[in-house]
Amino acid sequence: MDEHGPGADDGSTADDRRTTRRRTLEGAAGIAAAGTIGGTGSVGADQRQTQRDDDLEDEPLVDAHCHLIPEETLGREPLSADDLVAWMDDNGIDRAVVLALDSPESYPVLASSPWILEQVEPYPERLLPFCTIDPRTLVYGEDAAEELLERYVERGARGFGELKAGVAIDDSRAERIYELGAEHELPILFHTDEKAMMDEVGLPRLEDVVASFPEVDFLAHAHGWWAHVATDVEEADLGDYPDGEIDEPGRVPELLERYDNLYGDLSGISGWNALTRDPAFGQVFLEAHSEQLIFGTDYIYPGQAVPQLELFDRFDLDRSAREAIRYRNLEDVLR
Repeated sequence: MDEHGPGADDGSTADDRRTTRRRTLEGAAGIAAAGTIGGTGSVGADQRQTQRDDDLEDEPLVDAHCHLIPEETLGREPLSADDLVAWMDDNGIDRAVVLALDSPESYPVLASSPWILEQVEPYPERLLPFCTIDPRTLVYGEDAAEELLERYVERGARGFGELKAGVAIDDSRAERIYELGAEHELPILFHTDEKAMMDEVGLPRLEDVVASFPEVDFLAHAHGWWAHVATDVEEADLGDYPDGEIDEPGRVPELLERYDNLYGDLSGISGWNALTRDPAFGQVFLEAHSEQLIFGTDYIYPGQAVPQLELFDRFDLDRSAREAIRYRNLEDVLR
């Protein structure tokens, strides 16, 4: 992807900007949160808040991570396209990506790609369907997966996801999926934790995948990814929500600096936890990597609490950074 952030037109190189981001993050690590975010009390601060509130009303907001669920499960009501759009209207969300779920690891009730594509048809201006294929489908041959994907794209799929299958992220069958994504110019949103698209502490397999498929835009989501916002990651953290201040930036900032085809999906508890476990660090992280972070909620059932709706009130970002996270980065990667 092209660089869009400050400095893109001032003669600085990508390496220069990455060095600046790294130094900024290192300087922010361990800073006390008090007084850094949400400060009030001065006339200037009040004026800035009023201006920001006005700006937010004018800026589009696109949710990169939503679901539809066909029936009740886990004590949760189903979620229809009508329900989702009504919730979007209530919360100022203009458009939303709707992800398919077709792996047993993904959710107790599956939401197949054909079903998702059918459900979103009444809302072509609001809902952006993604499709997915479990890599284990290749047991029926590569042609079977390729034919499915071609059919989904013809029906309007704008991307691939949620890829949440019980295989390693660099499994050869998953790599064939990445090849198909490249052929069809589809961004791929994946969920990595201790049960799906697995990796080791340090994300060596993920890095190999991102480096091996530079033509694919990868949207990284869930515990295994967001635990690595810090360096002190243990194996148990790959399926958990680590807490505490961040003393040193981890693999997430490092990989975002290194690969411009990698993005962070801010949805879910894991995404919110990565930003708020150390709010001062979260502020600087958002500023430094705004061109590779994408707003999302992981809304999956009616009445769900969604802290990401507070993101742009909680963190003080300039307009360029907000617009990148709110909609521009996703627009850049969609087919």
